[in-house]
Amino acid sequence: MNYSANSSTQIALSLTVNGVQVEAAVDARTLLIDFLRSHLGLTGTHNGCSYGVCGACTVLIDGVASRSCIALAAQLNGSSIETIESVACTERGREILETISECRGLQCGFCTPGIVMTLVELDRQTQSPKDDHIEESIDGHLCRCTGYGGIREAVNRTLGRTSQ
Repeated sequence: MNYSANSSTQIALSLTVNGVQVEAAVDARTLLIDFLRSHLGLTGTHNGCSYGVCGACTVLIDGVASRSCIALAAQLNGSSIETIESVACTERGREILETISECRGLQCGFCTPGIVMTLVELDRQTQSPKDDHIEESIDGHLCRCTGYGGIREAVNRTLGRTSQ
């Protein structure tokens, strides 16, 4: 087999993305973020670092907040993917986004989709998260604009409680 830089292996991919069944042939090396953005036109997921460090590319894979810039699309065959486009259309997603804005938890907005996806996972999995859960959930997100105070306030307000 020829392993030159120009050769590519196409993989049949079947995913559910934002509730819609998607079938495609992708290069075996295609990252999930590239599949979402380039193949499906879902550009709300941002690529900030390409190393899984900044959190801007966070999506939900089978309900778990995951970095799409380090996940190969072909490895996710049969998975369910949720992006900011679907979450932002839900009442709870809109509430989280609006509260982040009201609390001045965003400025440029580049990190916001990833943070929202993480908060959606936290909201779904934890009825009343304590501060250490909140800190842990947003710990993997880099925001260069806000200093995190507004984001923390928004999380507390959105989850209907005050800081503990």
